[in-house]
Amino acid sequence: MGSDTDVVTGSFSYTGQYITRRLLAAGRQVRTLTGHPRPSHSLASQVTAFPYDFEHPDLLAESLSGADTLYNTYWVRFPHGDLNYDAAVRNLQILIHAAVRAGIRKIVHISIINPSEDSPFAYFRGKAQVERAVRESGLAHTILRPTVVFGPEDILINNIAWMVRTFPIFMMPGSGNYRIQPIYVEDLAGIAVAAGPSAESEVLDAAGSEIFTYRGLVERIAQETGRRVLLTETPAALVYGLGTMLGWLLHDVVLTYEEIIALKDGILYSVLPPIGTTRLSEWLCSHKDRLGREYRSEIKRHF
Repeated sequence: MGSDTDVVTGSFSYTGQYITRRLLAAGRQVRTLTGHPRPSHSLASQVTAFPYDFEHPDLLAESLSGADTLYNTYWVRFPHGDLNYDAAVRNLQILIHAAVRAGIRKIVHISIINPSEDSPFAYFRGKAQVERAVRESGLAHTILRPTVVFGPEDILINNIAWMVRTFPIFMMPGSGNYRIQPIYVEDLAGIAVAAGPSAESEVLDAAGSEIFTYRGLVERIAQETGRRVLLTETPAALVYGLGTMLGWLLHDVVLTYEEIIALKDGILYSVLPPIGTTRLSEWLCSHKDRLGREYRSEIKRHF
């Protein structure tokens, strides 16, 4: 690598902070692009922060200049305010063009499992559009396609546990027999950082070593947290309606309708051999005392 400096989008965010810590431990210098400067974050004194200056591509390119690899974790889970999937795609196209202008050698891009520009889901279509922009950039690249990412700061697994702890009934969209293959955030970060020095361009499914049914996952979480809960098969529209009502009370978006249908359609797993090694079942056992003790809000975290 020609420079000892890398750029991580969102060093203070969930996945980004794990990538950043691994880079720092390897002796790399790290800059971050962020929309949420956090002076109190444990990494704040170890990285140089720049804003997401999508409206000024020249300044964005300047913040990337002299760096070797761009690790991108930027995306939006759901539309909120002026920010939607189309805007996120546009912002990332600007970022990729800025990376080319700045002389970035390689992009390591965090995408999603099973993206497609023909997908019925806007989230997955947007991810596929960004992947195309990465491939067409002319830069060396590694595109990682994670399934569901779990870890200490996780929202999805934690909030399933919170619901199991809070309510006597857990309503599943449909039968709950669709598959899900979570990957540990440390494994994902390790795969991303290992890909950085390589000159290869590749696309990798980033899936964990265990495949659960959604029903089985909820039952395992209930077992580990010591809760008895009734799992009921529920129409997706009703799950969404009840989730929306709960979101009003929590001032958050609990689940979008697209997330519910994508989950029910069973696309959150890979048909390829897993490259994550940490077993979610073992992680749940070691974190059961803390898991789901409080609800985690996506809006509070990102907006």
